[in-house]
Amino acid sequence: MKTAASAAGQVQLAQAWQHAFDAHDTPVAQILLTLDDTENRRRYINARMTLESLAAAGAVAVVNENDTIATSEIRYGDNDRLAAHTAQLFGADLLILSDIDGLTPPILEFDASAAHVLLVPAITPDISAMASGPNREANIGSGGMESKPAAARIEPRGAKP
Repeated sequence: MKTAASAAGQVQLAQAWQHAFDAHDTPVAQILLTLDDTENRRRYINARMTLESLAAAGAVAVVNENDTIATSEIRYGDNDRLAAHTAQLFGADLLILSDIDGLTPPILEFDASAAHVLLVPAITPDISAMASGPNREANIGSGGMESKPAAARIEPRGAKP
């Protein structure tokens, strides 16, 4: 049922994006990827060429996981890793993984003294610990803050470790 719902939802999602960009006379295209698409050289090149062609045409590419064919072996599982691999594939200069203004340690009750980190220059064990916790335990979503350090660790192709 999830894959069928995903297939039906993709049409509505694409229409919503196009409607949002109609006011700017900007075409929208949808690209559905699986992890396998970024791991297989031929598929990687095809996806990169498609993204480059869309950008050259002034179109906005909406990238989403292809849930209808993704199996557990080839699933991203969260949008952060999909975004990191897409940025890698496209050669993006910058990837923003959240619209939240910082990182706060997971706490179960409000604590005014909890440190709020505005900039994360490196993924340290302390940062990774801050990004885990209640979100995961609540079993809500597939990524949350915990997936952001994992996505940030994805090296651009050709980068030196």
